[in-house]
Amino acid sequence: MMASKHARMAWRTRLLALSRPMLGAFQQLVPGEASRVLILTLVAGALCGLAAVAFHFAIQISEGLFIRRALDAAAPYWIFWTLFTPTVGGLVSGALLAYVVPDARGSGIPQVKVAYVVKGGQVPFRTALGKFFIGAIQIGTGSSLGREGPTVQVCAGVTSTLGRLMALSRQNQRRLLPVGAAAGIAAAFNAPIAAVTFVIEEILGDLDQSVLSGIIVAAAVAAVIERAVLGADPEFVIPSGFSFDHIEAVLFYGLLGVMAAGVSIIFSDSLLSLRRFFQRLKAVPLWVRPAIGGFVTGALAIVAILAFGERGITGAGYETLTKALNGSLTTQVLLAMCGLKLLATVFSYSSGGAGGIFAPALFIGGMLGGVVGQIDVAVFHHAPSEVGAFALVGMGAVFAGIIRAPITSVLIIFELTGGYSMILPLMIANMTAYALASRWRPVPVYEALLDQDGIHLPHRQGPVAHALESLHASDAMSTEPITLSANSTLRAAIKRAAEYGFTAYPVLEPDGRFLGVISIARLRRVEAASGGDTQVRTAINTRPALFPETRLVTALVLMQQSDTRQLAVVSREEPGKLIGIVAMSDILRAQSRAALALTNSDAEATASMSEVREMLNQYTSNEAAAADMRRKPPAPSSPPEG
Repeated sequence: MMASKHARMAWRTRLLALSRPMLGAFQQLVPGEASRVLILTLVAGALCGLAAVAFHFAIQISEGLFIRRALDAAAPYWIFWTLFTPTVGGLVSGALLAYVVPDARGSGIPQVKVAYVVKGGQVPFRTALGKFFIGAIQIGTGSSLGREGPTVQVCAGVTSTLGRLMALSRQNQRRLLPVGAAAGIAAAFNAPIAAVTFVIEEILGDLDQSVLSGIIVAAAVAAVIERAVLGADPEFVIPSGFSFDHIEAVLFYGLLGVMAAGVSIIFSDSLLSLRRFFQRLKAVPLWVRPAIGGFVTGALAIVAILAFGERGITGAGYETLTKALNGSLTTQVLLAMCGLKLLATVFSYSSGGAGGIFAPALFIGGMLGGVVGQIDVAVFHHAPSEVGAFALVGMGAVFAGIIRAPITSVLIIFELTGGYSMILPLMIANMTAYALASRWRPVPVYEALLDQDGIHLPHRQGPVAHALESLHASDAMSTEPITLSANSTLRAAIKRAAEYGFTAYPVLEPDGRFLGVISIARLRRVEAASGGDTQVRTAINTRPALFPETRLVTALVLMQQSDTRQLAVVSREEPGKLIGIVAMSDILRAQSRAALALTNSDAEATASMSEVREMLNQYTSNEAAAADMRRKPPAPSSPPEG
């Protein structure tokens, strides 16, 4: 492990050295940071489009080598290979996730949310690269997972790395993250408009005007590249000519919304419950657990083929979804595939795999919509093509119920069909599913997954938010930050910083007095502009500092006002004495501990705390989380008291 860490640090040092001439030339050609961000937004859109296309091809190649070959094997050997292939794929993926790239686990959307809210937009390139290959392995060997969520994390890693290489400020590095997320969704779904709304609904949480233009530009660029390479058609074929011609069908579209809400709750509750079970399954090693999900998925795929002649259980299942949209599946098959796909996805994801739930949500919704469409045709004697229309609306309705992005769920279907003819039934079913699912389960699935890992995002309400009111900086601070000397040269400081991989460091005078903070990005920008022999003290950023008794609520406000994710804690009696650092991740840990104490009884809190501590230790032990712990302290000014 230590050798691996040293290798990563050495690689980071070489990468920074190689990028120094490019950074210097970039700063000379584009002097203003606002202009640099605009250019990097265009570059990011193009790179993310290429990355999304490469991920698409990687999955296709992997599927051709593994799960398709297993399914096409001669009878009866295909049964063994269909069971064996996703199981071994789970083992390989599990080993890589456990020992090489732990942050690549899951769909990628929750991780990007945490990176944006907590880590200042930092997604390590190593994580993005790991997600690319592990996602291709796991989906290609047959796990019931989608590529859309992983594409978002891969593209977020691309833009984050680009921002770090070009030494953007912390604020602008953070702004680049949703740019990459939007580009990833646009390229994965071939739906740039829906990509913009998804990032606003799911990643940002509100309409942030400062990043909106970049999101739109990057989504458009990525979609253009994706269409140039893969064509304008989506991965699954949607028949043309769907229309809303029968007003009485509104009754069944409303029913579809109610049923979609119910299925969404079943899916989310099952996924969370089974995931908790696997987390507590100490008898099975962490790296073996994804193989259990792969084994179950293979078994369910065999059942689907033997009983119904359909292969849609493995992977995204878009071929079977196309049949549902064509109205060529019977009610029995639609119901069975809906249930089997739900089970397969829950096991594939909850056991610890690396893949998304977008595609499975669309598949489950399409099957459910087809069932309601069959009922509509039987009751009102409408044309059989109505089954496909209901399947299309069901895709959006279940997506809205599970993902909780209602506007995106409408726009995705609109962009896939290219027309407004189904907007009314889409709005009826999608909003019904969203409203009911939100009422029955107020916490969306992505935030519930983070809660399950002991990570509570600061914008959440209820006991978690109120927990901060009683906490102070001394309850959360790290007391042993890595520091730089004010008399060090920029060249020496960059070399030292590369040994630890943090994004910013407190700076101390030779006599130990706290002087301020400097980010690695600023170190590199100043070095590129003025040379490496300049002293660190000339480039220090100044920001407000905290006292130990300052409330964490106040710390969050100051972080927002000063566009930072770390604040220094200084002694009130000796303002020049640095006694600790409070980072956003420190606040989250303290918030989690206090929230448990507020919501549980003493005995339950004690039992739960040991579990959360274990998860938090895993969370903070990896490089991405640790990079947020001890840095970016501000220079001591007069902070508001708690």
